[in-house]
Amino acid sequence: MSPVEPAAASEASGDPAADPSGNPGPVARPAGGTASDTASDTAQWYRHFGTTDALASSPCYAAWAVGIAGDAELIRRIDQWPHNKRQPLLILAAARFLGAQVSPYRDFRKFLDSHWAAVSEIVLSRSTQTNEAGRCATLLPSLAQISAMEGRPLALIEVGASAGLALFPDRYGYEFVDAGAGGPDEPGSGPAADSRTTRLVPAGAQPGTFPVLRCVTSGPVPLPAEIPRVVWRAGIDLNPLDVRNPDDVAWLEALVWPEQEFRLERLRQAIAIARERPPLLVAGDLNEKLVALADRAPADAVLVVFHSAVMAYLDAGGRARFRRTMADLAAERGCHWLSNEGHMVVAQADGSSVVPEMDDARLRGRFLLLQDGQPAAITGPHGQSLEWL
Repeated sequence: MSPVEPAAASEASGDPAADPSGNPGPVARPAGGTASDTASDTAQWYRHFGTTDALASSPCYAAWAVGIAGDAELIRRIDQWPHNKRQPLLILAAARFLGAQVSPYRDFRKFLDSHWAAVSEIVLSRSTQTNEAGRCATLLPSLAQISAMEGRPLALIEVGASAGLALFPDRYGYEFVDAGAGGPDEPGSGPAADSRTTRLVPAGAQPGTFPVLRCVTSGPVPLPAEIPRVVWRAGIDLNPLDVRNPDDVAWLEALVWPEQEFRLERLRQAIAIARERPPLLVAGDLNEKLVALADRAPADAVLVVFHSAVMAYLDAGGRARFRRTMADLAAERGCHWLSNEGHMVVAQADGSSVVPEMDDARLRGRFLLLQDGQPAAITGPHGQSLEWL
């Protein structure tokens, strides 16, 4: 969930018009648009984030983003940054990294004024590397299906891996709550309903030593009877984050939205698991590193390459190259591919698309999960829901 930046490939996550957790999802300019459209585009981007992506999940971020959208002077400053640094989550996380507290917009604006140089430095040096372990809940049924179908354990590669926390689906617990049981939209703050709930726990783990990922399901979700076994895990990121580095951990925590304490708690639990045996993380462009990394996966395991909120950071050529690489890996070694991407990445300035397979209105604020190129489910961007197609 962390970025492969357009400059490097032409992840990640950038919560904006693409993903309530991270995609850069630039607002597409009208045909023939010019640089003069930029300011209104940026304001529109922030307004969309505040009124659509953040509204139901973080009142604080919703108010801050809408406030920025209507603040011409602040939009002017933001527009001085490169386009891929203007996404809402990046500036909001940078401010919180520096100590901004939940507050009305006028107080947040004063904080930005007094810390602008430091905010700019963080925005230009960091990326929106949201590492949401909760997404494993929406990937687990597909991973279990693949493992059962192949009759082999899993070898995992995540492109745009951030700190690699999504590489541990076998080390987390799960509570899948059927939508008919009335589960919450953002499960996690309280116990799941006992009825119509499927619970899974990692083999041999003691209660309290792992996060429990809660996910509201609908449709014929192929829930597994047990968690599939993972024998090898690795990731690629332009700038992998180290769970043993306090600054990197502080940045991961700053990327969690205000008012979502349950996400912060499960992030800390996931970090504790990753620290026990950190995954193999390779620094570099995913299109340059993927084939060599795939060659390192054990031959007796089924290889699955996956990503969430990453493809928007590649231009049309980069995505086409990635698709060709995945087709080659599938043909040559039976590799499987899980793509979990936000809806607004379809509307990119270069006219290219990532998920044309689904009507944009149906995906509003959610992701589309493709399994080996075929639409499988609509997912909550933080792993909170799974609607099987």
